[in-house]
Amino acid sequence: MTPAELSRTVLHAVRRAVDEDALRASVPARVRVERTRPGGSGDYACAVALQLAGDAGLPALEVARILRERVAAEPGIGRVEVTGPGFLSFTLDAPATGDRAVLDAVREQGSAYGHGDALRDEELRLHHAPEVRAAVTADAVRRLLAAQGARVRVGCEEGPGDVEWSRLGVTVDAYGTTPAAVTVIRPMPAHATAAELLERLGADAVRWGLLRPASHDRAPLGDDLLVQGQANPLFRVRYAYARTRALTRGAAALGFTSAPDAAPYEDAARPLLVLLADHPGVLLAAARHRAPDRVARQLEAVAHAFFDFHDSCPPLPSGDEKPSAAHRSRLALAEAAGTVLAGGLSLLGISAPEHL
Repeated sequence: MTPAELSRTVLHAVRRAVDEDALRASVPARVRVERTRPGGSGDYACAVALQLAGDAGLPALEVARILRERVAAEPGIGRVEVTGPGFLSFTLDAPATGDRAVLDAVREQGSAYGHGDALRDEELRLHHAPEVRAAVTADAVRRLLAAQGARVRVGCEEGPGDVEWSRLGVTVDAYGTTPAAVTVIRPMPAHATAAELLERLGADAVRWGLLRPASHDRAPLGDDLLVQGQANPLFRVRYAYARTRALTRGAAALGFTSAPDAAPYEDAARPLLVLLADHPGVLLAAARHRAPDRVARQLEAVAHAFFDFHDSCPPLPSGDEKPSAAHRSRLALAEAAGTVLAGGLSLLGISAPEHL
């Protein structure tokens, strides 16, 4: 069970409790679950009982007990505890079950893994300054919001702006003064034109350089963005994706394919599996907070975990070794990592080359 699925499960429990008149409260639009902090209980925790207690006119502990009864029997839930003043702490089923669910979801949804409809009822307008970083950031925020079901239009304060924006994949729906009820995208300026940056760095490196830092931080746009080495985060992310594609080609040459449940995953796979499971939540948070830098950091973390896993648990046999069930499972995890990397880069407007 992924964090997004757990959130929906808890929300469904709230609706059931209200429908059954066990709880008299308004059903929230969403329920937030978070990984348990060090020293806590279970895999995930949720404070929804504290959120509902006032409206329900009940102590938070009583609300938590009502919800616990309705969540505990759901598939994928191993144990539900009520802790502290009314937190729900969830322990998911055995890792193998959750691992398979995550990898199945990635395989089924492809590069759209992590997309959803949480914002399907929202119609939004973004407005940005006539400056390249603002334009690229607004474009990335548009992509993130649309991936969560929102309808989005983007406007620029002055127009038609920089004619080179189109080479960066930027489109603008309208120009003019800022209308009411809009989100203004105004990161720290890049102090360079799109043409200058494109000539020196190319579209992919420009977009990464503009989007990777938080909007209130300066965007480093040096030539190190072009370095083909592990010290360059953009190269590392794209190389990780290219390596996953090479593994698939290598396996085909050896006559085998991936199988997520062929064998249990080693401990070295756990950090990568956790990141893949968390990916939908990262995308939704990035959309809600208008923060594409969160996606870039997530991709860096996935790439780092992939290389650690790859080095500890090679997905391909070596020498006279024959392909085994472990290799098929490892390959499935590597392919899932590649899918997440490609999908995340696409949301940032950056290409994912299969060969580097």
